[in-house]
This record gives sequence, structure tokens and C-alpha cells, in this order.
Amino acid sequence: MKKYFVVFCLIFFFLPSMAIAAGHGQPRSVKQGILLVAFGSSFPQAQVSFENIDARVKKQFPDIPVHWAYTSHVIRKKLASQGKHLDSVATALAKMMDQGFTRVAVQSLHTIRGEEFDDLVHTANAFEGMPDGIEKIVIGSPLLSSPQDMEAVTRAIIQNIPAKRKKGEALVLMGHGTPHPSNAFYTALMFSLQRKDPGIFIGTVEGAPGIEDITAMLREKNIKKVYLMPFMSVAGDHARNDLAGEDPDSWKSILEHQGVHCEVVLKGTAEYDNMIDIWVNHLKDAMAQFK
Repeated sequence: MKKYFVVFCLIFFFLPSMAIAAGHGQPRSVKQGILLVAFGSSFPQAQVSFENIDARVKKQFPDIPVHWAYTSHVIRKKLASQGKHLDSVATALAKMMDQGFTRVAVQSLHTIRGEEFDDLVHTANAFEGMPDGIEKIVIGSPLLSSPQDMEAVTRAIIQNIPAKRKKGEALVLMGHGTPHPSNAFYTALMFSLQRKDPGIFIGTVEGAPGIEDITAMLREKNIKKVYLMPFMSVAGDHARNDLAGEDPDSWKSILEHQGVHCEVVLKGTAEYDNMIDIWVNHLKDAMAQFK
């Protein structure tokens, strides 16, 4: 609720003054921009994912300025304490409005249409169409948004399986999970994957299926070795602690306690070109709406 109050204040107090200064309703030339929006990460090792996406987007749209925003207030605050300042979605859009952007493609770098994505949509909608402001905002879908995405992500995951994996060894992916109804995408994706490879499993940290469900499936198939990989854009806190940490409640520790050998691959989905392709294609679709 607090974030909506902040957006409300921006709209009704700060932004009108910028709109008045912009030219009092005079015709303006078109100025397009891109805003890339991620949950964010404070882990330096995870920044390679964002650097990969940034480079790919700038290569695809070399003449269009690219801005960034993090949706996580906790991560923004932590980075600020380290001297690194990342904008929220509202702040980034306010700055782009002040800089005279008339058309903005906001590309979500989230995995599913969960709470973070819903908040992004609400905030972006509040900025569209103000006098002398951003005339049109189009939001690009997150990684998993449609049956076509399901097929594309399934293909990408199978292509990214470690080459040294042998018959009888499994791949276990950790997603974030959410109480939002979109959590069903994880189960649907596992079903899609297992139709092609019965040794691939997807669990979540904060949703279903959980690690208890995954261990039960592994026992049922008598699997004794797994490759653990994050199904998140970056290999950040969840990947390094909840998935691969040495604490007894990490997935690695839980599985090893049950006699399953684990090999960890700490690479976020945004470190794979075939995954970035999906986000970039969504951004292309968004940009096409400006024509």
C-alpha cells in the first residue's frame, strides 16, 4: 500500500509541475525509450545477467535509450547503502517523463506474471497519457506468459542441460514461487518438460511444488544424482543460499542428507542467450505497437 501512496504523490504533486514546464500542451516530436524492469539483486556475481540483457537490448535497438529499474525496495535500499543507486519503476518513469520521452516500452524481466508484474502494470498505467507527459506506455510480457512461451522456455531449458549429465541423472530447477495464481506456471512448465525429459523437475522456494515434493519424486524414481540450477533471471541470494548453501535447510543439504549427490550450476536464466531471446522477442512485440 505504501508504494501506491508514493505513486499517488508523484502523479498529483510532482509530475504536473513537470508537465506544465514541458511545453503547455504544444506539439512535441516523438521520443522513444526503453525501461528494463527486474526484481533486482545485490550480489555482484549476479550482475552478469543484467549486463547480458542490457547488451542484447542495446544491440537490438541501438538508437533507443535504455533505462533500468528494480522493483525490490529491499534490494534498492541495500544497494544504496553500498553507493549504488537504482530507480524504482515510478522514479524511472518520472525521470523519463521529465526528459521528454513520449513513448516508452517497459520490458518486464520477471519470470512469471506474479505480484511484482502486477505492481509494475499498475504503476506504468498511472503514468500514461498525462498532459505533455508520456503519451504511450507498452509493457512487454515476462518470460512465461503464453503457450508459445512455455514451448520456447521448455526448448531453452533442455538445450541448457549440462552436457556431462548421464542417463539416470536428474535436473532440478529452483523457481522463486509466489502465492499469486500465476505460480501454476511452474507446475505447467514441469509437465511440459517431463513430456520431453522425465528427469527434469521444478520446485519453488515460496510456492508449490516445494522441495518436499521434489524429494518425493526423486525417491520414487530412485535418482541418486541431480544437477541443481536456479530458474531465476539471476543467480543471487536464493540460488547461493537456499539452493546451494551449506546450511541444513538448503536444497543441496536436504538432498545430500537423503543420499542424493548434487552438482550445482550457478547460472541465472539471463546468462543464457536462448532465454534472453524470449525477453527480447517480447520487447520487439512491445516496440512494434509504436508503429
